[in-house]
Amino acid sequence: MRSAPWVFGWLAGWLCLAAHAEVRLGSDVLAARDFKELRGKRVGLIANQTSVNGRGESTIDRLRHASGVRLVTLFALEHGLDGKVAAGVEFKDSIHAASGLPVKSLYGPGPTRRPTPAMLKGLDALVYEIQDTGIRPYTYISSMGLAMEACASAGVEFIVLDRPNPLGGQRVEGPMLDPRFRSFVGQWEIPLIYGLTCGELARMINGEGWITNRCKLTVIAMQGWRRSMTWPDTRLPWNPTSPNVRSFDTAIGLPATGPVGEIGGLNIGLGSAYPFQCLTAPWLDANKMATYLNGLRLGGVKFLPVSFKAPRGAYTGSTVHGVRLHFTNGATAPLAAINYYALDAARKVGHRDLFAEAVKAGRSFAMFDKVNGTDAVRKALQAGKPAASIVAAWHSGETAFRAKRRQYLIYF
Repeated sequence: MRSAPWVFGWLAGWLCLAAHAEVRLGSDVLAARDFKELRGKRVGLIANQTSVNGRGESTIDRLRHASGVRLVTLFALEHGLDGKVAAGVEFKDSIHAASGLPVKSLYGPGPTRRPTPAMLKGLDALVYEIQDTGIRPYTYISSMGLAMEACASAGVEFIVLDRPNPLGGQRVEGPMLDPRFRSFVGQWEIPLIYGLTCGELARMINGEGWITNRCKLTVIAMQGWRRSMTWPDTRLPWNPTSPNVRSFDTAIGLPATGPVGEIGGLNIGLGSAYPFQCLTAPWLDANKMATYLNGLRLGGVKFLPVSFKAPRGAYTGSTVHGVRLHFTNGATAPLAAINYYALDAARKVGHRDLFAEAVKAGRSFAMFDKVNGTDAVRKALQAGKPAASIVAAWHSGETAFRAKRRQYLIYF
């Protein structure tokens, strides 16, 4: 039997609507439920400049004015409540000017990286609503798990208002964390790119016993988000997650260039129009670099010739040449691998072994190992292994992690 043409038109229209269904953040779902999960509770909120919904409504303001909810304390992670504090710079407790609420620093001074018992005293629930970037070295997820651990000890409920993983929920890439290299830029035994929302990751941290005691965890799930979505698919505006990550293009470039930036020898675009999206040096030929990298056919990414005067980072003040990363399919481009193909390209196009030069110069690889979560990548580079070999070594860990994370998934 042949279907009427209108059936196909209706089906196509329905599929189009489904593909572009509105993504409702956890904060919006909470509000639609009239904040029932928080009613009658004294609440602390871990927030920053990203704690807004698609209409720009502040979660701080929404909780302050929610009937039956008493918001009493704000908590700030690295970069501060307004996201303007430079990376690695500690800051003290303060008062939020707009609300008069106390702001407790979870990034210093000194060893403070988690809520203390005094900070949690009198709270019934601690709410987390922070947009992260989907990569392990970004410290927000370290802070989240440490706050969960503190809440478990204090008997305080931990509530995650879930948000999208901007890199999508399908991508799992890069080396696994070796517990010997656990640090604040690598707390959890996950790959460099882990493909979970913050709510899903919180469930995994709790369920896998990665914190001393399991906390009472509630995740307010999003509606309309699917694992195949990267940030542009959500149609949500991007709010800078930190001073250097001011756009989604920067966020997706960060895991593709950040690790190689720790080796030195390449300018990755910091301070330029394309931060974390460039692989350049004064001694590179831009066209030859682009031809070599595009010839690898990595998929989902094109390498465009670029030249500019470096405002920051390696070769400050000099004109640098190389490539800019242009992602044609952000969901499939092999981000973590690009770092090491860039080293191959520098060696074959520029005739420079940047890793060997860094060793000869006595450069420290401590942060490189912390960012990778292992010394295996460094040892592979020391042995002269090519990018393809380094990337292949990650596959078993990626596969095992995909299986382990399955029980914690909320979205499909």
